[in-house]
Amino acid sequence: MSETPTSTPAARIRGLSHIGMRVHDLARSRAFYELLGFQFEWGPAGPEPVTAMCHASGLEINFILNAKSATGPNILMNVPEKRAGYTHIALKIDDVARTEEALARAGIAITGRRGTAALFIRDPDRNVIELATD
Repeated sequence: MSETPTSTPAARIRGLSHIGMRVHDLARSRAFYELLGFQFEWGPAGPEPVTAMCHASGLEINFILNAKSATGPNILMNVPEKRAGYTHIALKIDDVARTEEALARAGIAITGRRGTAALFIRDPDRNVIELATD
């Protein structure tokens, strides 16, 4: 039996559905992501439980509300042993300087840079977010 182009996994992918991340406290995560333009959509629901926020760009973030510690390290980014896993999300921006000014006004600290093309910030659970022009 030969494979047709539409029977491959690659042919079935249509785009990004959502990003899931574990968080400790819904109120503080919601407040932070609202500063980035996300709006509350639904939740908490389910056994874990999960809440969703959406951005006008079409991106959805699902918060899994079961992180035990409010202050522990980000185990993918802040421990000496490098482990497999997603290290960050990257959100597309139009201008680094204007984004940096907006972050300062919102009280969000910049934790890193990639030349003149990107800034890095952390959410309240130390998840890394890249804000990139490319």
